[in-house]
Amino acid sequence: MGELTVVPIIAVITLIVIFMFFWFVPVGLWIAAVAAGAPLRISELIGMRLRRVNPNIIVKALISGHKAGLTVATTELEAHYLAGGNILNVVSALIAADKAKIDLTFQRSSAIDLAGRDVFEAVQVSVNPRVITTSRISALALDGVELIATVKITVRTNINRLVGGAGEETIIARVGEGIISAIGASETYEDVLENPDIISKTVLDRGLDAGTAFEILSIDIADVNVGKNIGAELQAEQAEADLVVAQAKAEERRALAVARKQQMTANVQEMRAKVVEAEATVPRALATAFREGNLNISPMTEGE
Repeated sequence: MGELTVVPIIAVITLIVIFMFFWFVPVGLWIAAVAAGAPLRISELIGMRLRRVNPNIIVKALISGHKAGLTVATTELEAHYLAGGNILNVVSALIAADKAKIDLTFQRSSAIDLAGRDVFEAVQVSVNPRVITTSRISALALDGVELIATVKITVRTNINRLVGGAGEETIIARVGEGIISAIGASETYEDVLENPDIISKTVLDRGLDAGTAFEILSIDIADVNVGKNIGAELQAEQAEADLVVAQAKAEERRALAVARKQQMTANVQEMRAKVVEAEATVPRALATAFREGNLNISPMTEGE
């Protein structure tokens, strides 16, 4: 019974050892790489395990690059993996760039990937330009009429400026600023409606893609609508404000006139009171003069 119990244990241990061996020594991946013609030694796969690099991703990327005719070093793939990069995305970008005759090295591609940008998508946009539609842009012509425009911007990725270059938000902001400035320089809103291409050409000639990760190919005015007559509204508001000020000044003058009239009335009443007071002193003065003999009253003769 003891020998029968030991046999299954040995079998399980053997299976575990075999499993660990083939996991540590990925013979299957080495066979796949050799079958695909990719230059890879089994010792390199063992080294990947020791360096905690996923050999499945490395082998897949190596085979993809080799089938596309690219020469990619295993050490470069490992280094990019350990740096936290997306190896498969980088290799796909290299393959797409090679087919499109775009000069893109592994070093630049990996730098773009580590910068947080989708390098494969960048290559695709470089081959097939992207159209960015802005939101509604409101601007005033010199005659005070508001124009609301929608702009379509056709851009292509600039691989050389992808690392450190500004993104789509900067492009949209700059174009919006240029549209507002161009419409603001127009004499009337009718000029813009008649020739909207003048605005797009003016904005395009400013080189708004400088310092960005894109190259602007065209700026097209998709839609232009007439908004409010801001100039007329401002004039009406100014006229209303002037009217309020004039009314206030007129009310001030009226109040001042009323105050003056009241003051004059008070002065007249005061003068009347003084006259009445003076008239009241006359009889008393006459009586005093008569008592003191200062006032002589002679009877009138008949002849007089």
